[in-house]
Amino acid sequence: MVHISVVTPVYKAERILPELYRRLKAALEPLTADFEIIMVNDHSPEDDWSVIRRLAEADPRVKGVDLSRNFGQHFAITAGLDHARGEWIVVMDCDLQDQPEEIPKLYAKAQEGYDAVFGRRYQRKDAFLKRAMSYAYYRTYEYLIEEDIDGRVANFSIISWKVARSLGAMREQNRSYGLFVKWVGFRTATIDIDHAARYEGLTSYTSGRLIKLAIDSIVSQSNKPLRLFIRLGFLMSLGSFLLILFILYRHFFVGIQIEGWASVMVSLWFIGGLLFMNLGILGLYIGKTFDETKGRPLYLVRERVGLDEPEP
Repeated sequence: MVHISVVTPVYKAERILPELYRRLKAALEPLTADFEIIMVNDHSPEDDWSVIRRLAEADPRVKGVDLSRNFGQHFAITAGLDHARGEWIVVMDCDLQDQPEEIPKLYAKAQEGYDAVFGRRYQRKDAFLKRAMSYAYYRTYEYLIEEDIDGRVANFSIISWKVARSLGAMREQNRSYGLFVKWVGFRTATIDIDHAARYEGLTSYTSGRLIKLAIDSIVSQSNKPLRLFIRLGFLMSLGSFLLILFILYRHFFVGIQIEGWASVMVSLWFIGGLLFMNLGILGLYIGKTFDETKGRPLYLVRERVGLDEPEP
């Protein structure tokens, strides 16, 4: 084992990686000389892997994992955790919005007896649209899973070896690093950190990818959408029954004849739309269950640098 491992998923960061390595080295060496930096190339379309290889040749403390295709950020984090050998493991993004200079703060807090410490971005430097979408996502997510979620807390964190091994036992296809750490239940703390603007380029998280991540996270952690539609179905049935009583009252006691097909057709279309929506949500849960039963590996490695295949 080494004392500290740093795991960072890499995607479209060819020109960022040398600066990331320089700043990580400067931040970690005052803490310990016994560290490793594991960069997981999530099949970047740029030449990220060649940069990782060059860094590893110059410094054996830099290790690399090259995934066979783009599996996604949280799968890349899983690959890094599976290969990490540190007593303490730092997880951070590679775009330098998570600043290496904040690692000593996380490490110092962990030494107070915590198994996981997350950085809270008290002043986010993201674009307005990304902040707005993130706010909407976390408010919706809080409502559906019925737990408090701080949208200022992302993946930047330090965890102990036993937390990493607990996460390694969770081989679900729908993955969310932060939610998994919260679920395992070890002693966790949060501290304020400085959040920087992206060092170079644009984020790879488009609106579509953020929506997909939100749907996957909600479906994997909560069945409340199904319960909400059960309640909606009950309310619609109750409303329909009351409407029938009202129509019968008007027909027999007031003498008003009920005519016209427009209202009937609109009602049918409305109910039909709700039924299809409900079936779609149910199908989404069934599809996720099908993905889990296939038992496919979470990721596939094309090449490693400075690392052996992790033990199962």
